[in-house]
Order: sequence, then C-alpha cells, then structure tokens
Amino acid sequence: MHDLFNHIKKYIKIILFSILSLFFVSSSQAELTVEEIVKSRQALFSKNYSTAKRVQAFSSKGDFEKAKKLMIEMSENYKVLIDLFPENTEDEFDTEALPTVWEEKDAFNALMTKASDDMIKLVSVIEDSDDIRGTLTKFMWSNCKACHNRYREEH
Repeated sequence: MHDLFNHIKKYIKIILFSILSLFFVSSSQAELTVEEIVKSRQALFSKNYSTAKRVQAFSSKGDFEKAKKLMIEMSENYKVLIDLFPENTEDEFDTEALPTVWEEKDAFNALMTKASDDMIKLVSVIEDSDDIRGTLTKFMWSNCKACHNRYREEH
C-alpha cells in the first residue's frame, strides 16, 4: 500500500509540474527560477514517457480515440520543452541533460519540433496501420531514442 501511495504521489507531482510549466512558459519564462525551469522540463519529459506508454497500451488494444488525445498532448509538450532549455540552466540542479543540448541548440530544437510533428502524423496514420508496434516506433519511440542517445546522460 505504501508503494502505491508513493507511486500516486509521484505522478501527481509530475502532473502539477507539467501544468505549472505550461502556464509559466506560456506567460513568461523570465519569471521562473532556474530550479523551476529544470524541474518543469524533467517533469514534462517524465510525463511524456508515461503518456507514451499509455499511447502504446491504448493503440495495442485498438482504443485509438484515447490514444489520439494523448498523442496530441505529447505533441504540445514537445513544443513547450523547446523553451525549457535556456542557457542559464545547463549545469544546474542535477540535470541529466548533456551539454550537447546547448552546444547544438538548433538541432535539439529541431528534434523537439520533429517529435511534435511526428505525434500529429501518428494521429493520422495509427488507425490504418497494419503494424501498430512498428508505426509507434517510427513516429514516437524513435524520437525518444534519438533524444536520449544524443542529449541525455546514460543511466
């Protein structure tokens, strides 16, 4: 029971950080502290990962309407993430982001934009796909992998 409570508490924190990051980034990034920016982006990436797992589960079961809503949510999250990597956040608060994010900022932003665009493409092709798993890999998981391989510390 204790593990379940901690798990629920963790996801509530992720959701709250995501909501806060969407609100604050859209109103003014300058008003956020460096710590808030870093925590917001970590929460948003974590949320996208848990959402991606749900997208896969819904798609595998043929529940495409629920999956599509989540795909659109992920697409919007990728757009927000672009603004959550200002230069003053490179070495702060135990971030797992590699310096290549800032050294290759245009390439990183292009990857976030591609990930966002690919989620919208996924919305339009998922129902007609003969290979759900392959389609999810092509339009969703490959972007996650590309980002992790190039811009995130190994675990």
